Amino acid sequence: MSGPAHRLPVPCFDHVLALSDRHGIFEHARGKVPRVELGYCTDDVSRALSVVIPHASGNPQLDRLSGTYLAFLDHAVVSDGLVHNRMSSEGKWTDEPGLGDWWGRALGGLGSAARFARTAGSQTRAIRAFTRAAKTRSPHVRSAAFAAIGACDLLRVNPENDSVRVLLADCLDLIPRRPGTEWDWPEPRLRYANGALCDALILGGIRLRQPVTVRHGLTMLRTLLRLETGVGGRLSLAGTGGRGPEDRRPLWDQQPIEAAAIANACLHAFEVTGDLSWVHGVRLAWGWFIGENDSHSVMYEPGDGAGHDGLEQFGHNSNCGAESTLAALSTLQCAIAITAVRR
Repeated sequence: MSGPAHRLPVPCFDHVLALSDRHGIFEHARGKVPRVELGYCTDDVSRALSVVIPHASGNPQLDRLSGTYLAFLDHAVVSDGLVHNRMSSEGKWTDEPGLGDWWGRALGGLGSAARFARTAGSQTRAIRAFTRAAKTRSPHVRSAAFAAIGACDLLRVNPENDSVRVLLADCLDLIPRRPGTEWDWPEPRLRYANGALCDALILGGIRLRQPVTVRHGLTMLRTLLRLETGVGGRLSLAGTGGRGPEDRRPLWDQQPIEAAAIANACLHAFEVTGDLSWVHGVRLAWGWFIGENDSHSVMYEPGDGAGHDGLEQFGHNSNCGAESTLAALSTLQCAIAITAVRR
């Protein structure tokens, strides 16, 4: 990678550690101080497990966190496959289990745990919880995409698991692929974590040996990069309200999870195709975090690994919650990985 990639920092997990305790990772922060009173959510614990567990070997603190996050997800998945999302700071579930994004995120985190678990016991626990959640299906596109990505991770270590392969196929069937009538994206508007749809098709197509599915994912990813690239060739992401064909950029309250989803999809596209153009996509995503964005604001602090919650017209949100911090670290991991592959 060129430019800022030559100065990639070593991932720092200090802020992740500061946000975490014996139950999980706190969802929100005021500045960098955890908002303990708002508790935890499965979405963020799942993301945290996926980001932390590849680094846990040889690091007792991260190994401990990985165990904490895995236990949280194991307890979140109830016997019929539904998943709790919200837990109080006292460790009590405060919601009824369901099939929202958190169901797919839980499967994503459990898939990562199955792939990267340091012990056979942890891997078995992850696979059992995943299998329990796989009893059901979410009707939501992004939840299905997150679950598909997790299924691909699990199939790396357990390729003959037929129930997971069926789940993967069902989830991929839910993802729209054909261009819309008003623009080239298959949904009326870009929403959030759009790159996850492309990523699921690319990875899932490889696992199920469906070249057409892989091509659909790659075509969608190229479309997404074109729609999310603005003046000067930098990423100009959809805001929290999304983006439609009539919306002019820049849009504000841009979310770090969108850049992270693009980075992951581009990394996997490069691994699948060897096409160097996808390296540029990862560079764009990492560049967004280090100030190559619409307000020229730094979104990641390498000193403690904190990520800022949103990009605004006059700077970044000063809060550094779990989702944004994990998105920044995930994108940095992609930038490091693609640089290592090219050496």
